[in-house]
Amino acid sequence: MSADPRTEFMQAYGPCHEPFTRYCTALAYGRMDVQDLMQEVLLSAFQQFDRIRRKDQLLHYLVRAARNRAVNHWRRNRRQADLCEGHLARLKDRGAPADLLADVGILYGALDKLPAPLREALVLFEVSGLPLAEVAAIQGITPNAAKTRVSRARAGLRELLADRPVPVRNALLNSLASLLL
Repeated sequence: MSADPRTEFMQAYGPCHEPFTRYCTALAYGRMDVQDLMQEVLLSAFQQFDRIRRKDQLLHYLVRAARNRAVNHWRRNRRQADLCEGHLARLKDRGAPADLLADVGILYGALDKLPAPLREALVLFEVSGLPLAEVAAIQGITPNAAKTRVSRARAGLRELLADRPVPVRNALLNSLASLLL
């Protein structure tokens, strides 16, 4: 007798939840609703779960699916430039001080200017907290290439934030991992 498909999916998804949530929040910030993105991807993943060969790599599937859905959404809604009020409200509800909300806006603005592969590598590593080997597997590159992408993304952020005073720039860069509270 086989396990209930919902139970099997939830067992595979459990370890993925936190990094997937953080990735989607960073990916969607200011451009689309995070919960909608996650629900669409999770529903699709559940429906396709029996076709996923490597269940142990469910996170890779989820990240790719989220990225593809987000890109499709952005293509349809290129004009949406304002920050997502819902996301700001969630940050405020979690007790984020005003200076952190401003930092989040500044950092996401700078992240948006990075090339997509660099931005994704940095978000997966710094925000989602994944090891470089996992980032490499998700992006389909070697661990050394992932390390290079993260390094270049950090350098790109430093350059994009160069007009800020050094202490402010350093504080912004150091708070990257805690963007999502």
